Amino acid sequence: MIVLITGASGFLGRAVAAELVAAGHEVRALQRRPTGVAGVTDVLGSVTDPELVERAVEGVEGVVHLAAKVSLTGDPREFHTVNVGGTRLLLDAAERAGVSRFVQVSSPSVAHAGSALAGVGAEPASPEHARGDYARTKAEAELIALARDSDAMCVVAVRPHLVWGPGDTQLVERIVDRARRGRLPLLDGGTALIDSTYVDNAASAIVAALHRADAAHGSAYVITNGEPRPVGDLLAGICVAAGVTPPRWSVPAGLARAAGSAIERVWAIRPGTDEPPMTRFLAEQLSTAHWFDQRDTRRDLDWAPTVSIDEGLARLAAHYAG
Repeated sequence: MIVLITGASGFLGRAVAAELVAAGHEVRALQRRPTGVAGVTDVLGSVTDPELVERAVEGVEGVVHLAAKVSLTGDPREFHTVNVGGTRLLLDAAERAGVSRFVQVSSPSVAHAGSALAGVGAEPASPEHARGDYARTKAEAELIALARDSDAMCVVAVRPHLVWGPGDTQLVERIVDRARRGRLPLLDGGTALIDSTYVDNAASAIVAALHRADAAHGSAYVITNGEPRPVGDLLAGICVAAGVTPPRWSVPAGLARAAGSAIERVWAIRPGTDEPPMTRFLAEQLSTAHWFDQRDTRRDLDWAPTVSIDEGLARLAAHYAG
């Protein structure tokens, strides 16, 4: 089919675009920068531009929507404009264009209220309880998208959790950089059990959601490798793969949450040039369990991960070895 993907210049977006091309689809990509993926036709611009969005969806049968403002801090209005307004614009245009399948790429953070998530499925998105502007606006966008589900346009929401792999600048590179500088603490010893997702698995699951939209529409699904590990073990594995010393010092989670809240207040007045070293949301993510029941995801999407965490770490080590 002809598929439009948004946000395909990002780490996960490029992997999804390549997966779509490999599956034989004609792929059109809407984002601010070229994707660099062979076989993809780029449409350069913003998902908040109504005229450009209308042109991008013309003749399209399926949409995969990844474009979003992703950050721990920032102007709340910008989060809303991109994550909520952009999603609504795209849905409106998709309905007018007769798009039959729409995959909303969301986040498990839309259902995270600060406490542990242990063995749960895709809990309802809750803008009222989600932590931070990113999570709140993604929760709102997911609810808007699922409310548009119909027999004419089948909408599926997928929530990949902690996506990582070679070339990842958002998670892996920040972990490695902070570890190299001795600024990566473990919270409460790094014992919290968390799921994560190797990038190839996340991409194949998103494409599976597009293929299975007629059967799985109207629902949200969390995507992970299904291999929960203590957060300290995962951080150590990434550090070892990159050739840096893993974190060995621990900070009480309560202290990190308090420090994160204080840093957020400072960042709101005088933002730095990069992400803040700690936020309350980040402290909660690093100190509470986040692992998910994958039975519904695998059954309904007819999908299973093919790259284990150990194999992913081996690939990461090969990437850093050059």
